[in-house]
Amino acid sequence: MRFIGNKESLSAKIYALLLKHHSIESHPKFPQSFFDMFAGSASMGKFFKAKGFQVYSCDLLYFSFCLQKAYIQNNQIPTFQGLQSIIQSSQNLADSLFANDISPYQKVLSFLDSIPAQKGFIYHHYAPSGSKHLAQPRMYFSDENAAKIDTIRMQIETWKQKQSINENEYFILLTTLIESLSFYANVAGVYAAFCKKWDKRALKPLTLKEIEIFPSDIKHFCACGDSIEVLQKIESKQVLDILYLDPPYNHRQYAPNYHLIETIAKYDNPKIKGVAGLRDWQHQKSAFCNAKTALIELEKITKLNNYKHLVLSYNSEGIMQKAQIDELLNPLGKVIFESFAYPRFKSNAKDGDKYIKEYVWIVQKA
Repeated sequence: MRFIGNKESLSAKIYALLLKHHSIESHPKFPQSFFDMFAGSASMGKFFKAKGFQVYSCDLLYFSFCLQKAYIQNNQIPTFQGLQSIIQSSQNLADSLFANDISPYQKVLSFLDSIPAQKGFIYHHYAPSGSKHLAQPRMYFSDENAAKIDTIRMQIETWKQKQSINENEYFILLTTLIESLSFYANVAGVYAAFCKKWDKRALKPLTLKEIEIFPSDIKHFCACGDSIEVLQKIESKQVLDILYLDPPYNHRQYAPNYHLIETIAKYDNPKIKGVAGLRDWQHQKSAFCNAKTALIELEKITKLNNYKHLVLSYNSEGIMQKAQIDELLNPLGKVIFESFAYPRFKSNAKDGDKYIKEYVWIVQKA
């Protein structure tokens, strides 16, 4: 999915830097641990899980928690045993859920794609026909795609309530829907506003595509909430090899920019307001989006005792200045600093200004 600050293309570079500076081992006897404190799209956690690390991850946003549950905590290919009779009863046996030439996962997605549309909260509030009573009808999704999102989301919840799917399967299906949204949303990168004219991709019929599953024999952990509080809870249990920080860089809060994905993930029929139909997000504010509190929060994290190495990703346009960060990190131990050009988030890119300087600090704690 398109996500502000997504580090998918940076993960290999971070890994190489950690190897280069001997912060991690290439062939450890036991799994090394990696805590992603601002998980977002879970891209960094996915990378380090695939490298054999035991991954801990956390984020304030519930939709991020859904991604973490599917990619990080889940370790198995879903079988959807509880849906066998449900899907076989609605299809020919030759096209059954457990046909040899197609996976159970894909069969479930085909079933979800074929359900007759049912208008729900997303249609009535974020599609033009459903919100036509407004001075500016909302155009986040086409009428057809909005109704399909409602239909799929309600079906997933029904299966959960009837215990037809287990917890891992529930979050895999939610993540599949969430990952599909950016391909059909009528937005310019984030969801704080919708486009007033239809993007061609937003008019295409929504279809679900399988997400990648990351099998593992290691137990991984994820959480939704304040990362510092989560880290404090595990402080007495384990010393982490890598504590990775990728906090927000500027005043742009993530919660209002992804409010619609959050609503689809929770599907809690929230009170909404404004042209964009924002849900209440005040409880999801990040202190890192405020110049007065960002350094205070960073200092709180550095003072925790349960990590060996701290890795901080930031950039040259962040609200915390490099000199301020240096002053805070240098007393902790050996500090290694690297910088390199990195593409801007697309909706922020201007002509001739498509790159920023990405900063990476690696602190080997004394």
